[in-house]
Amino acid sequence: MLPLEFFLFLQIILFLFITPGTPRIVIISNSINYGVKNCIWTALGDITANIIQATLVIFFIGSFFSDYPIFLIILKWAGIMYLCYLAYDLYNSSLNKFNSKSSKKKNIFSFFNDGFVIAGTSPKAWMFFPFIFPQFIDFQGNYVIQFIILISTYVFLDFLSLMGYAVLANKLIHWIKANPQKINRVSAFALIVIAILISILQKN
Repeated sequence: MLPLEFFLFLQIILFLFITPGTPRIVIISNSINYGVKNCIWTALGDITANIIQATLVIFFIGSFFSDYPIFLIILKWAGIMYLCYLAYDLYNSSLNKFNSKSSKKKNIFSFFNDGFVIAGTSPKAWMFFPFIFPQFIDFQGNYVIQFIILISTYVFLDFLSLMGYAVLANKLIHWIKANPQKINRVSAFALIVIAILISILQKN
């Protein structure tokens, strides 16, 4: 892997991370409702799922979803249902009296699970790793070391991106705390829209 190839890889993932996707909507909501510190666990759940996905795709099931698309469809619908559950949970939590943290209790595993399930059931992630990573790996050389470099860079920047969204959302609390219901409802609506779009694209 040449320096230029690594630079191109950075451009791709940086563009990917600054785009507000489902994991970032979830972490923004968690930051507003539960604080930035708890978002660390959501971010760790996200990158843990990504490490597992990338490892499985590169070393074990590189062409699995191409050969058996039904499993990608099942994964996609599982993700859609979880998005709907999160939207429902967000909408209900919007009825809570809001300070800087929600009165609804969540444990560390719950925050980790939010990130892990959203990333783990994302067809975008499952398709990203087999299509993008091999473009920057020379399989004739020591591809294990190359993979470690790529995935380490990916999860490090992903973690920073997620926490950046969490910190930014938390800073904006001072402007939105007077009417918090709108934030959770907008987030819930965004998740529902994403779920609908995924389901529509799933049929095509």
